[in-house]
Amino acid sequence: MEDEREVMEAAMEAGHILLENGAEIFRVEETISRICKHYGITSSNAFVLSNGIFATSGNAAEESFAKVQHIPVSGSHLNRVAAVNQLSREIEENRYTIAEVKERLAQIRTMPGKSRHMLILASGVGSGAFCYLYGGSLIDCLAAFLTGLIVYLFVLFVSAPYLSKMVSGIAGGAVATMACMMLYHLGIGRHLNQMIIGSIIPLVPGVAFTNAIRDIADENYIAGSVRMLDAMLVFFGIAMGVGFVLTILQRLTGGAML
Repeated sequence: MEDEREVMEAAMEAGHILLENGAEIFRVEETISRICKHYGITSSNAFVLSNGIFATSGNAAEESFAKVQHIPVSGSHLNRVAAVNQLSREIEENRYTIAEVKERLAQIRTMPGKSRHMLILASGVGSGAFCYLYGGSLIDCLAAFLTGLIVYLFVLFVSAPYLSKMVSGIAGGAVATMACMMLYHLGIGRHLNQMIIGSIIPLVPGVAFTNAIRDIADENYIAGSVRMLDAMLVFFGIAMGVGFVLTILQRLTGGAML
């Protein structure tokens, strides 16, 4: 049997990576349980919240273990989640010792995400595509595409490094709205509403919101509620940013620019 403490440390590390990168609660608990059972620990218990893991093990035949890890709510990196899932399957196929598992987890933790150029381009394409889905014309989609590029430049270089999540949502919504207004009055775009809707899509925490619903459906009410509240605060912030800019323009121009 592998050393119990080493196994529990590796299982918690796998759970940590999953949780901080956007995995569902049930997936984290199942992965911890699978790793422990494969290496011979039958008494392990893991209690997972949206921002923490509590793990224990130990009986007459096993070493006692108890540990708590705090994991702040953060963004989603699904490539890391997929990598841990694949590692879990390979562990059950007896491909790794526990030392090799820990080494592989260290590699997964430092996996690079998408490049900034790719993220900016994806933001523009997503904005243009959603503008089209909401009824925008091709010229509206072009305006949303350009605004999506501007919004994600703001997210990468201003919002993410310097602003809190709530303030980031407000500022991002305001930037998207101002950029759409400028393009609209330059003649790039005909339907302002569709342009704005498409442009704010890259700011929306869709994965977090979906996982919150999944957690609640799986009866993980505390974790699901926390994630839902976190997502709703971002939604509220984006709406405040958009509404603030539109209200200011309405009062300054009497609605002539809208």
